[in-house]
Amino acid sequence: MTKFPDFEGLAMFAKVAEEGSFAAAARAMGVSVATVSRGVARLEERLGARLLNRTSRQLALTEFGGTIAEKAGDIYRQAEEAENAAREMSVQPRGLIRLAVPMSFGLRWVAPLLPQLLRAYPEISVDLHLSDATVDIVAQGFDAALRIAALPDSSLIAKRLCAVSQMVVASPDYLSQFGRPMHPRDLIGRPCLSYAYRAGTEVWRFVNDAGDEEPVTPVGPLRVTNSDALLPTLLDGLAIAELPEFIAGEYLADGRLEAILTDWHLTRGGLYFVTPSARARPAKVTALADFFAEHLAEPAWLSPRNKASSEPRTTA
Repeated sequence: MTKFPDFEGLAMFAKVAEEGSFAAAARAMGVSVATVSRGVARLEERLGARLLNRTSRQLALTEFGGTIAEKAGDIYRQAEEAENAAREMSVQPRGLIRLAVPMSFGLRWVAPLLPQLLRAYPEISVDLHLSDATVDIVAQGFDAALRIAALPDSSLIAKRLCAVSQMVVASPDYLSQFGRPMHPRDLIGRPCLSYAYRAGTEVWRFVNDAGDEEPVTPVGPLRVTNSDALLPTLLDGLAIAELPEFIAGEYLADGRLEAILTDWHLTRGGLYFVTPSARARPAKVTALADFFAEHLAEPAWLSPRNKASSEPRTTA
């Protein structure tokens, strides 16, 4: 005999006990009388005792059935409550969202949006996981993630929110002292800082509008797992580094950093909202996806050229 409880049989018995007849229980549950009768008979056989005394005119609980009926009724009501709560959650945005976001991007551009999100959806709460390491959102139980540059695995659903470009930058002091590189090959022999979690490879692959390609492997005195850690060394004029536009933008705007090799570009990526599946997506995740699509499609750091290439796309 299976150890798995006969929840269906218990539910049918509970409804028969509550309604006082097989016919009334069948109508309440939306099934046939025969289905209810078979369910109760199966439960009696499983339990090894009669639950109901049946005559052509009367249905009554046995002593054993009376002891079981209350507990079976509790199970039925708890199951109804669980289903009703699940249905409500699938329609109304509510509940906990576990969200994984790259650290620098999360601190700069996601955390400032959270007050607005929480005001708009007061029944949503967010467990925000900030890390530059790529997480396995399925294995680690995340509802969603924001990912930058690399497309997600094909088993996931990814909605592109906007373009994210990588820029090679240096401080004015560095350029004044050591000169401005005019070609990617000019980076060879210069101190270039590197980022440990760079998607796929540490090689900087430059491409120009003519289609010429030039790979460069950065060599320098500092390698980090978070791009913000590059800034003090960069600003002090000691090296060159690659930064995402969402970090570099404010430093380029006030002149503390300058973009170099602007006739070339590195691999162009994007910001993606990633979920395990689009099927039966809870309302809370749909609300979050729509919120980010609204507020991150044209963020303040996005350059005019990237705004033109930021049409949202969904991939599987």
